[in-house]
Amino acid sequence: MNTNGDASRFERGRQIMSSVVGEEANDVLASLDAISPDFGTYMVEAGFADIYGREGLSLMQRELVNLAVLATLGGAEPQLAVHIRGALRVGISRDEIVETFVHLSLYAGHPRTLNALRVAREVFEATPD
Repeated sequence: MNTNGDASRFERGRQIMSSVVGEEANDVLASLDAISPDFGTYMVEAGFADIYGREGLSLMQRELVNLAVLATLGGAEPQLAVHIRGALRVGISRDEIVETFVHLSLYAGHPRTLNALRVAREVFEATPD
């Protein structure tokens, strides 16, 4: 991965990313190394150091926002799965994740909610309590 930017910014972002995504962060960044290491650096620095690292929302709140946005977008099911695992990692319960998706049905519609619940079920089945 390209760390031509501010090394401390990259490390700060990497720490936050690891606290949310866990070991999966390594896989995500390694997959980008083959095609666009600069995008991996950008994602870590801009996404995690600059955005996740801001004050004002906790990691739990940020993950709930991510779940809502990714489910609403549709077509982002692999990323939704990553963030469902991240939500569990930062302390959001399975019930809170499900309730987040149920709440979406009013705004994003039933197809998006059904897709999100399917992804949640798959993640829950693969993740020990």
